[in-house]
Amino acid sequence: MIRVAITGSPGVGKSTVCRNVLKQLTCTYGGMTSADIRVKGERVGFEIRDIATGKQGILANKEGSGPRVGSYHVNLDDLNNIGVAAIKNAMSSELIVIDEIAPMEFKSPEFIRAVEEALDSDKNMLVVLHQKSSHPIAVRMRREFAVYTVTPENRESLVSEIAGKIKAPL
Repeated sequence: MIRVAITGSPGVGKSTVCRNVLKQLTCTYGGMTSADIRVKGERVGFEIRDIATGKQGILANKEGSGPRVGSYHVNLDDLNNIGVAAIKNAMSSELIVIDEIAPMEFKSPEFIRAVEEALDSDKNMLVVLHQKSSHPIAVRMRREFAVYTVTPENRESLVSEIAGKIKAPL
């Protein structure tokens, strides 16, 4: 079983490394990704996407309601209906991908349960992990996963290193 966590400072390219690793894999994978929503160069929120179905929604936005994390409101409906569903559906894949495991996502008890189910399974996992989270799931992942810290200097070379690690046992 291979379990890899990608971590690093905000904006360093963790999600980009994750996406580029996926491009090199031939195994089946599913799960969720998130990305910035920018308007005129300013980040105003985050989208969430189911890798397998392409279904997209809003993870968090500066406008709206829902639990707050910083200046953003977490959209629990889309997080649960798209993100959690994507993780559960990925249990039938060779690799479960979760980008990102961070304070916004931890606002959903359903998300926490889905990640715990994945962790308790024998599935290979590739996750993007918030660098400073002290949530018990984040602590467990740092203990149980091979953790790669992305920097501007290594973000290119990490892609093939992580992809090679995942490909080898599959």
